[in-house]
Order: sequence, then structure tokens, then C-alpha cells
Amino acid sequence: MNNLIDIANRFKPQGKVIDIQEFGHGNINSTFLVILDSPQEKHFILQRINTQVFRQPELVMQNMSTFTQHVRDRLQRAPLGGGRRWEVPRVLLTQDAQDYWIDSKGSFWRAISFIEAAQSFDTIKDSKHAREVGYALATFHNLIGDLPIEKLVDTLEGFHITSRYLQHYEKVETLHVRSPQTSANQPREVEYCLQFVRDRKAWAHVLENAQAKGHLRLRPIHGDPKVNNVMIDTTTGHAISLIDLDTVKPGLVHYDIGDCLRSGCNPLGEETEQWEMVRFDTDICQSILQGYLSVAKDFLTENDYEYLYDAIRLIAFELGLRFFTDYLEGNVYFKVKYPEHNLARALVQFKLTESIESQEATIGNIIQATR
Repeated sequence: MNNLIDIANRFKPQGKVIDIQEFGHGNINSTFLVILDSPQEKHFILQRINTQVFRQPELVMQNMSTFTQHVRDRLQRAPLGGGRRWEVPRVLLTQDAQDYWIDSKGSFWRAISFIEAAQSFDTIKDSKHAREVGYALATFHNLIGDLPIEKLVDTLEGFHITSRYLQHYEKVETLHVRSPQTSANQPREVEYCLQFVRDRKAWAHVLENAQAKGHLRLRPIHGDPKVNNVMIDTTTGHAISLIDLDTVKPGLVHYDIGDCLRSGCNPLGEETEQWEMVRFDTDICQSILQGYLSVAKDFLTENDYEYLYDAIRLIAFELGLRFFTDYLEGNVYFKVKYPEHNLARALVQFKLTESIESQEATIGNIIQATR
């Protein structure tokens, strides 16, 4: 605790640090809520960036500075309609005016303003919440849509490119099969996952092929728009921010749309132990898309609509593939609480993918009806 307080004090807090608590449920970075004895800002977020994932964290901070300033300028020129507010997290500087601090062990720390009078949820609460989640993602896309992608560094090359994850999986899976430790009687869940990936390799390239043909184009994206990254005003119930901004980079908006729906339309959540009961809720899907398209209809193209179902299906499969690969590799990427944790996570995403596939016609009708 004393060490964390010392680190927090590096970022010129406007008041005395009185407590620090672990915060959130992130699988990558270590996040803490700093509580201040201050009449102004009473909290801020302190994070240790996982440099095994973000190999050049200085560039993450460069991106954050670039797009947050862009959004602030946009909002100053043209505030949101309907009297709605939108909060942009601020990067807090150290005592020597740097936007990060590296400790004696080489750990990379940064501090970000805390959004007060707001909360996030791990699962969708009701149809209004679902529409607000969709609205938040579309508002984010709209606010950064005119930022030239050349101004953003690709801090996670290959992120959300399913075909690359598949290539890595095939190498890991080959080693797994050849390993003398691999039992002929391996768990049925592992067999299920192996067969699941085997049956779906052919369409893992669908979005990248569409981009290569010129059907889809690169834009600035969030990269990780899960439900619990949408901040909801505790008084109005309106979405007021999209947080966890480390993965903002050039990409396809379809990655974001697919990830948002993958996260939001699974009522049991990503960490459920009841993986065989997981389903994709099309009512939630309809509400999220209604919220999203209420804003996004102004910037989506005909081709964008054509690939929405593919995105919803693919991103659920992709995350399951990443979890399963990490399990086979010995849990080297995602934080885990027990050895089979990533296997359990993969099963949830694969079952979700199955449910999406079984409702293709319904999802297609929803997309058409909400256009």
C-alpha cells in the first residue's frame, strides 16, 4: 500500500491520498482507484500497464493524447444534441510534466481522471441500458471518425485480425497434439474446442477479405467496447463515456460492433460457469443496434451493413479462439484465477458463437429493420 501511495503521489494529486483500492475486472492491466482528501477531484485511476501486451506503452499514451484532444475539440465546436453530455478521460501528468512514470522495477504507470456520478455494468440491465450502450459506441465512432488514421499508431499490430490469431493457434495446436503430455483421453471440453475451431477455419478471413476488396475501410476504432467500458450517468441513465482507451487504433468499425454485441447479448456474462446455457439474446441485440444506428446511420455505408452479421459471429469466435490458444499455451496472455480459466472462457465464447449461428436469419432481420 505504501508503495502504491508513493506512486500515486508522483502524479500531482490535488489533495492527500487517503486510500487505494483495486478497481475493475480487467484481464490485462492492473488498475487501482485512488481516493483523495480533496474538495475538487476526489478520485483518480492509477494503472500499471502490462508491457508484455503493450510493448511500446509510450505510444499508447501518444495515441491517447491525440484522440482525446481531437474529441474535446469536436465537442467544443459541436456539442451533442439533446443536452447530452460526453466525458473524455484526462491523462494526469507527473510532477515533471510527463504522462507516465516508470518505477525502479521497470513497471510503467499512468494516471487518468475518474468519471464521477457514473457507473458501469458487466451485463445489460434492460432495453434502455442496451440502447445507451449502442448509442455510446456510435457516439465514440462519430467523434473520432474524422481523425486521420495516420495520426494514430497501431499499438497492437494484428489485434482483431482473426486470421492472424488462427495462424498462431495452428502453431500452438500442433505443439499440443505432439506433446507427450497430451493424453488420448483429454477432457471432452478440449475436444469440443479443437473440433469447433476446425469446423470454422474457412471463414476466419471474411472481414479482412472484405477490406482487401475495398468493401470495408479502416477507421479509428475503440478496440474493446465491452458493456463494462460504457459509463452510465447515475441520475439520467444516459451513456456519458467509453473508457479503457488503450486499444484505440486504426481498424474496422465491425470489430467494435461485433465485440459490443458479443459482450452485451450474453446475459450470463463472460465468466459464467454454465457455458452450456450461454445464448445470444436477440432482443438485446435489437436494442443495442437501435441505439447504435440512431447515430451511426449517418456514417455507415451499404457495404458496412452487408458485413454486420459476419462481424457479430466472427468476433465471438475470435475471442474464444484467443482464450483457447492461451489455455493450450499455458496461460501466458490473459490473467487467470485457475489453470482451466481460459478454457472455461473459450467455451463461453464458442457456445455464444453457436447461438449466433443458429439465429442468423433473425439477426439479419433485426439489422434490416433497424437501418
